[in-house]
Amino acid sequence: MIRLCSPQELAEGQSRGFLIEQLNLFAIRRDGQVHAYLNRCPHRGVALEWQKDGFLDDSGSLIRCATHGALFLIESGECVAGPCEGQALQALQCREDADGIWIVP
Repeated sequence: MIRLCSPQELAEGQSRGFLIEQLNLFAIRRDGQVHAYLNRCPHRGVALEWQKDGFLDDSGSLIRCATHGALFLIESGECVAGPCEGQALQALQCREDADGIWIVP
């Protein structure tokens, strides 16, 4: 298990990127649950964010690829609009406890 951060460091509706042990990933907290994905668009393999920790669209309800404008569901990583529609981000197993937010690489 790899610790990403403390629970308090990822607020509701917030996204945050991490580079840990050569693993480029991001996490989002939505409706109290943390979702973690590899930071790689399935269309061209590029990183998703347009600025540090900027993984969400303007409404904060979808993940957006800054390069291609593809939109992904936060809960599943499924692409719902853009050049990779029907594909999905690679989800990472994630859990949270009082000590931190953890992923299984």
